[in-house]
Amino acid sequence: MMEWLQLLLPAWIMGSLLVFLTAPLGCLMLWRRMSFFADTMAHGTLLGVAIAGILHLPFWLGVGCLAALLVAILWILHDSRLPNDALLALCSATLLCSGLLLIQQVPSLRPELLSYLFGDLLSIEWADLPMFAIVISTALVVLYRAWSAQIQIAIDPDIAMSEGVNANWQRLIFMLLLALFTVLALRAVGSLLMGALLVIPALSARLLAHSPKQMVIWAFVLAQFGVTVGLWSSAALNIATGLSIVLCMALTFAAIFAAQKFKSIAPSPVSD
Repeated sequence: MMEWLQLLLPAWIMGSLLVFLTAPLGCLMLWRRMSFFADTMAHGTLLGVAIAGILHLPFWLGVGCLAALLVAILWILHDSRLPNDALLALCSATLLCSGLLLIQQVPSLRPELLSYLFGDLLSIEWADLPMFAIVISTALVVLYRAWSAQIQIAIDPDIAMSEGVNANWQRLIFMLLLALFTVLALRAVGSLLMGALLVIPALSARLLAHSPKQMVIWAFVLAQFGVTVGLWSSAALNIATGLSIVLCMALTFAAIFAAQKFKSIAPSPVSD
């Protein structure tokens, strides 16, 4: 039992720290209709991993630089004539193809590719936690200070700008926070599933909440449940942590959706 705790406890703490960013950022993504941004950033991490492997750099540095570059590219390409989803699709396809092409040229990366695709939260050690905690705490402070403006932009950008909110600055903050989340979540759920880590808890919370505050709280609770159950399940079943966590979150969403559908179609009792 103690061996299991030594293995799972640092991984669980890391996952729990990550949930503090997952809940508010996931909700903001839904409110701002930018769910595809996380997938674009996730696909770009493959290219970052490949570049870091070729240059013999730490993988987190390659992913971080690529994430910052993607934010800069999207900032430059921002144009009212070009739909956001189309730009994201363009960047996503380009980055994914480039990453796969480079990985094919670096055979030494292939044995470790599954851990980058699906994550390996169990590889987290106690020594990794202080730095993660500092980075996540800093990101939460930035998000807290910008939260009111972010909500205003999500509800109605025109009214927000008329009240003095700098929409471009808030957009940059939001994208930088998502880029930071991408770097942090790479080890937890991998590059292919980090979008699901953001979207599924927020989507489930939307079914239960009646206000933005409730939605963030529900997203936090559901994400924490998914991380906890998924982590223990991955250790017990010997499967990738990212797959286990995301499947657990998806099953939770399905259960909530099915329960509400059943409740809505069930005949109400007729009173005498």
